Amino acid sequence: MYVVDIVVRVSNLRKLFGRVEALRDISFMVFRGEIFGVVGPNGAGKTTLLRIIAGLMKPSSGEVEVLGRRVPNDVSEIRKYISYLPEEANLYSKLSGVENLRLFAMAYVGHESIDEVVKVGFSIAGLNPRDLERRAETYSKGMIRRVAVASTLMVKPQLAILDEPTAGLDVVSARYVRDVIKHYAREFGTSVIFSSHNMFEVSRVCDRIALIHSGRVIAIDSVSEILSKVGAEDLEEAFVKLTGGRSE
Repeated sequence: MYVVDIVVRVSNLRKLFGRVEALRDISFMVFRGEIFGVVGPNGAGKTTLLRIIAGLMKPSSGEVEVLGRRVPNDVSEIRKYISYLPEEANLYSKLSGVENLRLFAMAYVGHESIDEVVKVGFSIAGLNPRDLERRAETYSKGMIRRVAVASTLMVKPQLAILDEPTAGLDVVSARYVRDVIKHYAREFGTSVIFSSHNMFEVSRVCDRIALIHSGRVIAIDSVSEILSKVGAEDLEEAFVKLTGGRSE
């Protein structure tokens, strides 16, 4: 029997902040080489979910496994194989783009491999070499995000966790970042968890998605299957139908 490798397994996950239930009985799996989208409006619980998977926050109950290891018990081992890009990711402003890439590479690879990894980062960032030599404090938001995404993917992690990687970017920069994620995830065989509130965006990037509303998953499948099941023309319409038009 053929068994697909499971990179992430989330079972009955709950997260409480005092009396507020931020995540409610969340369960899903992410398979090897898959780009999996966590999609919903601001405040739906996306960032909390990703931080728990990355080992940055403890769940209140339920189970999370990454690459067969438990979160939070085995976080130090898990971090060798994953990379995480927070929504507000920034660079060290006084360092150049190259120096930022080298610094990140040093945390993941041996000294003898750093130049090779940084060279991959150059390709992913897609910036002029002269721009990469400039201090990051001179960069636009789009340039900062390109280098940040490059630093996350260039180490070829088994799992990349990307929280709203195109938030606040102009159309050109957002499209570039989406294309880079899709291309290099396929090339490296990296599994990706990609959160977004942009429902058009995930339709173009993700193999499967979990629609999340008020801390609860309301649908999991490919975009086409969700639209077919719900009887909607696009994800926005599907989301409205599944939630009955209720806001957070």
